[in-house]
Amino acid sequence: MKIGIDYIGVTTPFYCHDGKGNFLLHKRSKNCRDEHGRWDPGSGKLDFGVSLEENVLREIMEEYGCGGEIQEQLPSHDIFREQNGKKTHWLAVPFFVKVNPSEVKNNEPEKIVELGWFRLDTLPEPLHSGFAYTYKTYKGFFDKYR
Repeated sequence: MKIGIDYIGVTTPFYCHDGKGNFLLHKRSKNCRDEHGRWDPGSGKLDFGVSLEENVLREIMEEYGCGGEIQEQLPSHDIFREQNGKKTHWLAVPFFVKVNPSEVKNNEPEKIVELGWFRLDTLPEPLHSGFAYTYKTYKGFFDKYR
């Protein structure tokens, strides 16, 4: 059985920022599950027995090699997509997390092609579809971190 396809996947996206209006995104490699070449803020499936907050902080360490300070949780919401002709369903529980830019590194070079810091008015293209949906739907939350 495949997560997000045969059953609903739960994911904890994180929007890492520096507290000065810059957001960290990475370009997904061909080794990622889907959406290759798209810019993504980072996320990870929720593991059994791990709290949402623990999952977010562990995933940030895994992907970016740094710690972070959770600042806010966005409302949970569904992400419906079609990938490679198959419908997918994920429940996203996203968080804003402040990180120190000098500590950030590409800790998963097999999955991350490039890292970049971006302002909300100059986000790179193409964006991961889940992030694009969340940003559009919850723009007011993001605006607080400009």
